[in-house]
Amino acid sequence: MSQQIPQGTFLGHPKGLFLLFTTEMWERFSYYGMRALLVLTMVAATDAANPGFGMTTAEALKLYAYYTSLVYLTPIFGGWLADTFIGQRRAVILGGALMSVAQFVLFAATPHSLSLFYVGLGILIIGNGFFKPNISTMVGDLYEQGDARRDSAFSIFYMGINLGAFIAPLICSTLGEDPAWGWRYGYLAAGIGMALSVVIQLFFAQRFLGDVGVVAGAKRSLDAAGGKKQPLTKVELDRLRVILTLFIFVVMFWLAFEQAGGLMNIFAQDKTDRMIGNSEVPAGWFQSLNAMFILIFAPVFSILWVKLNKIDKNPDAPIKIVVGLFMTAIGFGFLVAGIFQMQTTGDAKASMIWLVLAYMFHTLGELCISPVGLSLMTKLAPMRLASLVMGIWFLMPALAQLLGGLIGAFSEQAGEYESVRHFAANLGIRAEDAGILAIFGSIAIFLCLFAIILWFISGKLVLWMHGAEKFSADTTEAALNEELNVVGDHEALRKQH
Repeated sequence: MSQQIPQGTFLGHPKGLFLLFTTEMWERFSYYGMRALLVLTMVAATDAANPGFGMTTAEALKLYAYYTSLVYLTPIFGGWLADTFIGQRRAVILGGALMSVAQFVLFAATPHSLSLFYVGLGILIIGNGFFKPNISTMVGDLYEQGDARRDSAFSIFYMGINLGAFIAPLICSTLGEDPAWGWRYGYLAAGIGMALSVVIQLFFAQRFLGDVGVVAGAKRSLDAAGGKKQPLTKVELDRLRVILTLFIFVVMFWLAFEQAGGLMNIFAQDKTDRMIGNSEVPAGWFQSLNAMFILIFAPVFSILWVKLNKIDKNPDAPIKIVVGLFMTAIGFGFLVAGIFQMQTTGDAKASMIWLVLAYMFHTLGELCISPVGLSLMTKLAPMRLASLVMGIWFLMPALAQLLGGLIGAFSEQAGEYESVRHFAANLGIRAEDAGILAIFGSIAIFLCLFAIILWFISGKLVLWMHGAEKFSADTTEAALNEELNVVGDHEALRKQH
């Protein structure tokens, strides 16, 4: 069943692309604005000038772990429901409406009712499951198979993702961290952004999207689902071995990377000198750095890969992941350097430069792993198991979010061990900083160890790929589109069809 797409283009693309761009931009604004506030709201004292819920750091980081892991888990079910029953369009509107309501619930709950706050988080998780996997599916549906504009469309869509992620903390954290307004007004801003996303879909979707996303994908593809089932071949089994092996290393990366919204957020608030002149930089503003660095470096990496490919020096995917793990480890090394600097300052706080450098190297690591890994999954997955394999890929950050949050929460307990305090003291580190040193330092060490192990087994993994990884782009422009496409796919949890 073909889908009717309205005529007319803007900048060479269907006008519906820019509708979806705007919808996703406001949804990302809502998500990242709320994420920048969550842990800080939880740990703020109930009697502070800007009161929160008075949790310990460990309690707040555990909550963050449970929330973010479920955020990455529910899109698997939301995507299946949309494909099978309700269609992408209804799923996006339903999910957006639920998330908007949830943000307003958080506004109403803060700082008076922790129980109501939990209700808001639960509604956010459900709404996210419907929204995330379906909106970018509609981007792809705007183009026929083989349309050369499709990759470029995801490049444009990807810019919307990171534009929303960049501006969100600047607005939501500015309001939320200011006692004159309070945490709740940060959530209110996030809710208004999400409401705008829904309103845009309700009023303009039919005009610019036609019937794209209206009919469930299972119904549209029914005619193409025939044929006999065949057992997996040896090549397919070998490629599945690669996927399952890389699962371990990619989980380790996301476990480290997702400290950004948890322990690194606490580090920014409590351990970082954020003063510029007489003004204090809100802690949540640092959450914008990842999106900013992606916008800067993603085109650079894309051009780098194609240049290396032209001289037959383009590294295999496992080697790129090795580099990504080392890059992320260097980022944590800068945080450790910041802890050492804290011991020499009168206010026991580190310079902001350490956080900036950490976020930059974490982003460089992400660009070596996230787009490369996602692209590799689509090449290795047997056609009949494509959806399952993509589900496995998105389970990686779900598991990593949970483990990473629990590890971050352990920082307080780790500092209570006499052996940890003794080790820190020998390095000239105060007892109150021993726990965070242990966590950041251990993550850096384990990232390096995992990178070394992957480097040793990379040759075998390449053999098991059986030539699946062939860089098809032969121009810098094509490579740029391909690279931004897969990064954007990861950010939006795009379902593969």
